[in-house]
Formats: sequence, structure tokens, C-alpha cells
Amino acid sequence: MTTQSNSSAAFITSKDSLDGAYPGLILGINARRMGMQSTIFYTFMGINVIRKGWVEHARFNPPGFMGAIPGMSAAATWMMKGKMEKANIPALPDLQEMAALEGVTFVACQMTVDMMNLDPDDFIEGVTIQTAEDF
Repeated sequence: MTTQSNSSAAFITSKDSLDGAYPGLILGINARRMGMQSTIFYTFMGINVIRKGWVEHARFNPPGFMGAIPGMSAAATWMMKGKMEKANIPALPDLQEMAALEGVTFVACQMTVDMMNLDPDDFIEGVTIQTAEDF
């Protein structure tokens, strides 16, 4: 394993789907394991990932016309979660907890917080709120 002192990594999550939430968490955890400061900036619909009680309900939305078929998102989510379990990939709530325990910083976009009329109490423990400029 390579360690990077005084290095940092930042990732952006802008979707609240399984395929939108996993990349930032996986990359954030691995950056921390390499000794880097790691931050995930949550904006637009991605902000739902760090809202209390939401992460358990993340879904996989198939692209294209398949996603428009009634019930397809539920079936695709079930299939995707099954594939992840077989591959020993932690469930999204577990991965989020791992990231927090390993020191990944979660930042909510101030503009999105304002746009969606959210309060700091709407978020999981440890989330800070910043403008894109301050980030």
C-alpha cells in the first residue's frame, strides 16, 4: 500500500441511486487507506445519500426505456443488491458507516440545502455544510 502524506482527494456525489452513491464512498475510503485526506461533496439529488434514514432506500434505476417500465427499478435494485452481496461488496449503509469510521469527510452543498429547504438536523452525524466556493 502506498501512503501519501499531505495529499487530499475530493469526490462528488450528485445522484442518489446505488450507482451514484457507491463510487464516491469506495474512492473516498481507498483514499483514506492511502493516507490522504478524503472528502465527498454531496450535491443535487446526491444529497439524499447523507440524509437521515434515506440510504437504506437507495435504488438502482436502469438506463433508457427499461427504467420507465413499472416495477423495473425494484427488480433491478433487487438483482443489483444480490450481485453485490455475492461479490462481498458491503451494503450501502455499511459502506457509508465504514467511510465515516475511517475518517472520510461528508460535505453537503449549501446551495442544494437551501434549494431543498433542508436543515442541518436532516443529515446523518458528522455532515458539514459548505458552499462550493468554500469547498
